[in-house]
Amino acid sequence: MAIIRKKEMKDMNIDELRKRLSELRLELAKSRSQIIVGGSAANTGRIKEQKKTIARILTEINARNIRLEKSESGKKTGGV
Repeated sequence: MAIIRKKEMKDMNIDELRKRLSELRLELAKSRSQIIVGGSAANTGRIKEQKKTIARILTEINARNIRLEKSESGKKTGGV
């Protein structure tokens, strides 16, 4: 089960996505440190989902930045 669904990501603005990204990275770091100290994780499936969700958020942020750059470059040239 996804931590954040795609529909939820599309409803969030970039600032909310970045905030959620930092929270997930912190949570992943804590999980990794637990493994190092304790030797085993409480829920290894959760770590996999965290990494996938981080990748999804980064993909969404990059896609939005590309769309924004394209729309701005189209406005500057006046469209040909």
